[in-house]
Amino acid sequence: MTVFETLMADLAEVRPVRHFGQVTALHSATLLTQGLSKRARLGDRVMIAGPQGRQIGGEILSLTRDGAEVLPESPVDGLAIGDRVEHLGRNTIAPDSSWIGRVLDPYGTPLDGRPLARGAQPRALRMPPPSPTRRKRLGGRLSTGLDAFNTMLPIVRGQRIGLFAGSGVGKTMLLGQLARGIEADVVVLALVGERGRELREFTESVLGEDGLARSVVVSATSDESPLARRRAALTAMAVAEHFRDQGQHVLLLCDSVTRFAEAHREIALAAGEAPSLRGFPPSTAHQIMALAERAGPGEGDHGDITAVFTVLVAGSDMDEPVADILRGVLDGHVILDRAIAERGRFPAIDLMRSVSRSLPAAATPAENAQIAEVRRLIGAWERAEMMVQAGLYAQGSDPLTDRAIKLWPRLDAFLGGQGAKTPADSFARLRKVLDG
Repeated sequence: MTVFETLMADLAEVRPVRHFGQVTALHSATLLTQGLSKRARLGDRVMIAGPQGRQIGGEILSLTRDGAEVLPESPVDGLAIGDRVEHLGRNTIAPDSSWIGRVLDPYGTPLDGRPLARGAQPRALRMPPPSPTRRKRLGGRLSTGLDAFNTMLPIVRGQRIGLFAGSGVGKTMLLGQLARGIEADVVVLALVGERGRELREFTESVLGEDGLARSVVVSATSDESPLARRRAALTAMAVAEHFRDQGQHVLLLCDSVTRFAEAHREIALAAGEAPSLRGFPPSTAHQIMALAERAGPGEGDHGDITAVFTVLVAGSDMDEPVADILRGVLDGHVILDRAIAERGRFPAIDLMRSVSRSLPAAATPAENAQIAEVRRLIGAWERAEMMVQAGLYAQGSDPLTDRAIKLWPRLDAFLGGQGAKTPADSFARLRKVLDG
């Protein structure tokens, strides 16, 4: 974008007429205002002027003829009845190509201390997905640099997969590997509710200089308001759609959908929505599905958004609400197992419980035969593992089990393999493992 276009975008944000209201009631989670109900719309942003020049953002949760209910973005300590409330307008973001290589908050403010240009066209945070009748089909297989994903769990252009894992199982490290390794024009990362100390560690150590150079990182740490945490995922999706509409292939990494859902739960409960399934309000399912559907193949000459969503599953409970909802709308799910991580194999993928719905189309008949053979061997090993460790299995009892016992150490090492340049290289390595 030219300097002139940047200036015009900034001028477009100038509001010649400003609308104000005032605080009429304060509660622990929300506040009531008057004077904005004829101007404001549901979901609009406001700015509350507190004592000593303090400014507190907020979002309108409900409207009546008499006033508006606002959820603040930060603690309301010190606010008083009669404090001024300014109407800022719609919740939008204006991405720009200069954002690549930058780290920003959910409102488009840079977190690295350098100025950030606004794009020429503001985008709503909530957009409909591409038309289901006009969007393209899934594209070709992508190289990931990881043998397990290059072979057994292929990722194709426009696919949406989920990473399901408990804490401390290597999920963040795997995201960094995918961000560096998957073929894409632009990488957009949403770090939703992460610990504050992890942002710099992730961008400098996990993502690295080369990974950051092609990435836009949107971060809302765990101490921020539920509005900011929910908005981080929505902002990242809007940024990904900006580059997709330019015809580029975007890799979207969202960590994590669980914290996105938890932030929405806090907002929905504050708005008066009743909890239902394990404390989550009914609107949670729609929020998650609407977010996921916006990723995927684009329409016509638009690009595609290949998305990886992470889900935190406590105690490996794949039936908890967020995991159950997301698993049903994705094109594959990858489960990371704590027991595998504890014995030192990373990525700690539980292959038998993981699925890529791009198969069998993403592989040739010969490759599909190799994949099926590996699954048979690993299944045979898992059935016999307890007997082998207890010394109860007699060699020669079953040819498939005998072969699985022989090949298991090499298969296990292969699933943790890294550095392959192409899927063909990974399949060649797998063939050598199977040939024994």
